[in-house]
Amino acid sequence: MSHKADVKRFNELFAPHMNAAYNLARWLTGSESAAHDVVQESALRAFRFMNRFTGGNARAWLLAIVRNQSYTWLKQSAGNKWVNIGDEIAEDDIALGDMETPELTAMRSQDAALLHKALAALLPQFREVIILKELEDMAYKDIATVVDIPLGTVMSRLARARVMLKTELLKLYGHE
Repeated sequence: MSHKADVKRFNELFAPHMNAAYNLARWLTGSESAAHDVVQESALRAFRFMNRFTGGNARAWLLAIVRNQSYTWLKQSAGNKWVNIGDEIAEDDIALGDMETPELTAMRSQDAALLHKALAALLPQFREVIILKELEDMAYKDIATVVDIPLGTVMSRLARARVMLKTELLKLYGHE
């Protein structure tokens, strides 16, 4: 493939998902400048290794790269303070929350600042599934691809994340 053809393919497959890439990087790194750096590095990697993308969901493929780059950035910026996040939740440990998700309730009340604060309080493995599902509207199977965990773990982690987010929001609203 020529360079021009590669650029055209990249623009068709991945360029439409740069806002989602930035949103995920911003939430995972907690920094606008880091998110820009992560997205730039992720786009470069996606372009460089585009031949490995053989079809499927281009958005999920790109966001998996963004996720990995975000955690690489966090490890580098944290130095020795970094602790690897393990999969501490058993797949069958599903904490069922209300059907009305707390993040939608907060958005409806137009209190985005409290929602952001509550999301930031969640551990990264819970924050990322909430961001991918509720803010990026990704399917469970695509989240499983991005986060590289089984589908059942996605559902379990999302249910736990919703309960944790609801608890955080209640604290912020003073309803402990």
